[in-house]
Amino acid sequence: MIDRLFKKKDIAAILNESSESKGGLKRNLSAANLVTLGIGAIVGTGIFVITGQAAAMYAGPALTISFVISAIGCVMAGLCYAEFAAMIPVSGGVYSYSYTTMGEALAWFVGWILILEYLFACSSVAVGWSGYMLSLLNEWNIAFPHQIAGATFDHLKDGSWVWSGSIINFPAVFIVSVVSAFLIGGIRQSALVNNVIVVIKVGVILLFIGFGLSYIDTSNWVPYIPENTGGYGNYGWTGIFRGAAVVFYAYLGFDALSTAAGEARNPQKDMPKGILVSLLICALLYIAVTTVLTGIVNYKELNVDAPIALAIDRTGEGLSWLSPFIKLGAIAGLSSVILVMMLGQSRVYYAISKDGLLPKVFSKVHQKHGVPHNATIFASIVTGLIAGLFPLHVLSELVSIGTLAAFTIVCISIVVLRKTQPNLNRPFRTPFVPVIPLLGAAICILQMVSLPWSTWVRMIGWTVLGFIIYFTYGLKHSKLNNK
Repeated sequence: MIDRLFKKKDIAAILNESSESKGGLKRNLSAANLVTLGIGAIVGTGIFVITGQAAAMYAGPALTISFVISAIGCVMAGLCYAEFAAMIPVSGGVYSYSYTTMGEALAWFVGWILILEYLFACSSVAVGWSGYMLSLLNEWNIAFPHQIAGATFDHLKDGSWVWSGSIINFPAVFIVSVVSAFLIGGIRQSALVNNVIVVIKVGVILLFIGFGLSYIDTSNWVPYIPENTGGYGNYGWTGIFRGAAVVFYAYLGFDALSTAAGEARNPQKDMPKGILVSLLICALLYIAVTTVLTGIVNYKELNVDAPIALAIDRTGEGLSWLSPFIKLGAIAGLSSVILVMMLGQSRVYYAISKDGLLPKVFSKVHQKHGVPHNATIFASIVTGLIAGLFPLHVLSELVSIGTLAAFTIVCISIVVLRKTQPNLNRPFRTPFVPVIPLLGAAICILQMVSLPWSTWVRMIGWTVLGFIIYFTYGLKHSKLNNK
């Protein structure tokens, strides 16, 4: 029994399975597509949604330090991802990497965590998209019924759940459905749509940074690091670390990008470029936007779903002309994040299903479009329900812990594989092994510890559910163990 749980897949066998064949995924993504997909996933969540809430609740203006801490950890994890993505360029990302280094049971755990990560990331961004769309509609004097404009449930600070008075967050459900339709149309079509959106949203962000500089009130940065109020994570340096843990998932894009390696034209060369270039560009944008945002609006007032829209409104007539562009840019930008998160989620279902650990219906590929359409449809249904029912802050914290766990496992796996299989062909090599991977893992673990206990409870519950599914279905149907 133990041998079955820890049986590993051979890397050569994985690469052979991923080679394009009749009915398989199509390799249509160029290097430029991979970079824009990375930017499309990364830029959006952190800038347009979580930045304001993390500043208001945890770090204040010092959230810029939180982003720097997260960026350091992400670069270290990104280097490890780049080595794996070039060495094992298949769909499934960390799940597939773990299968070769730690065995089936731990690979299942990683895959289940990835599902948590992408499912709740996509749901939280859809909620943020809803906030910006409702703000734009309000600006145009279009009244949207409040009964279908917010989460059904709310989670209070005392840990209790209450009905919010709303039936469902309809705009969030709507955008998930639209994005899913594009994904089912094919990866080439989805990449083209994403490219256009990325150009729009990066342009809008640069406009906000450039014009917003003249509206900064430096008194909003005083104190730069607010005094701790007595609890861990409530401002001060512990708040900076908790803020770093919460915004860490804003860098999620390069992680999702690795799940599309099976659709890249030249993955050995292009995947490292896509991961590292998109990560560095987005880190600079995050720090710049956070600086301007907390300079225009006092951090205590930023706990809203659309913080940049609030900042634009606070400038009065000065930047009123920019308001619709910012909101449209945010709406477009968050749409591309949802697109890449949905892509990542469906490819994880696809990869796990191909190994027999989930029903084979998820690994069926559309004959014309070359995409796992059943997995995409299922992902859209589950994501839409969660986005419609639950509030933003609960979703974002769950994403953070899932992302940090995945990054930790990737960093440790690099060290393990260097020791166990040193002669593997590595088109890209993480520098300074084991220092870089171990530091990356340590930073991720530190940030996981900084998250609230309630987040850990939900994570544990999710893990237990996952292993129930594995032992009742996955282990019995595993293709590796049933050869």
